[in-house]
Amino acid sequence: MIELVIFENAADTQGTTITAKAGQTLMKAALAADIEGVAADCGGTLTCATCHVMVREPWLSQLPAITDDEDGMLDFAACPRQANSRLSCQITLTEGMNGMQIDLPASQY
Repeated sequence: MIELVIFENAADTQGTTITAKAGQTLMKAALAADIEGVAADCGGTLTCATCHVMVREPWLSQLPAITDDEDGMLDFAACPRQANSRLSCQITLTEGMNGMQIDLPASQY
């Protein structure tokens, strides 16, 4: 199992630890854990930006490169994208991501 720490707002200093399986997307893991800040309206089909997250280093640099489709969709995120913005539906979890820390935007809408 992989443990992830999700920080739901700027004042959240401890975050919420969730568990996930390798091969699962970060979006599906967040939904299964009832993380309110991940809406995932399109269900992971890369047609919305309501699963916008910010991935902290050193994990961000370990992710596969962002695709043109994901990059374009992030332009439609409700909160301004950051240098570390990604769509959680496009992040497939691996054992090497154990301990990954994720920040959620203030809103997905």
